[in-house]
Amino acid sequence: MELLSLLSWACIVFTVGMFSTGLSDLKKMRETRSTDNIQFLPFLTTCLNNLGWLYYGLLKSDQTIVFVNVIGATLQILYINVFIHYTKPKRPYLAQTLFAGGVLAGGWFYFSSFLPEGDTRLNQLGLTCSAITVSMYLSPLTDLVSIVRSGNVQCLSFPLTVATFFTSTSWVLYGLQLDDYYIVVPNTPGILTSIIRLYLFWRFSSNSPTSSGYKSMAM
Repeated sequence: MELLSLLSWACIVFTVGMFSTGLSDLKKMRETRSTDNIQFLPFLTTCLNNLGWLYYGLLKSDQTIVFVNVIGATLQILYINVFIHYTKPKRPYLAQTLFAGGVLAGGWFYFSSFLPEGDTRLNQLGLTCSAITVSMYLSPLTDLVSIVRSGNVQCLSFPLTVATFFTSTSWVLYGLQLDDYYIVVPNTPGILTSIIRLYLFWRFSSNSPTSSGYKSMAM
């Protein structure tokens, strides 16, 4: 098997596995019929990120990116629907979802109507998706500072941390094979933050149990 094909399968397996960690929250919502201690925003932002990368994959004709993000977006939409079904009150979350839909529609209209087809559209979309992905990977850094201060890693998920490390690594290697730095650059912070999390587990795991809560992650 060629290296690129092997990396493609690694990206698919690890990324789908990472997105599937949200199934534990879905199961919890169905069993308790509530959304207590479950965050809505990670589902919504991850869905938008998936749809952005899906568009990038379609423009680039990259079946690996397309397949992974179709699965990811489908799972996020499922999580969003289940959350809204069980949450009370529903209005704030419906408003957030409608706003996100408006942002998505506006972004699609801009890229499809105001940018010429070809490299210009692909590059601007890649830059936008990369910036969003980097911000998603770096947003939990404030939580990591709090963990260092408290010595409590209960808010972190060890399986998700491991999945994120392998997912980010596989995408970085895949992007390097394609010379696509819109894939390499945004996934590099995922490796770095995962290594920091693993160190925190090693350093503080004896102080507190870990949780399986879902956090937003990128491609």
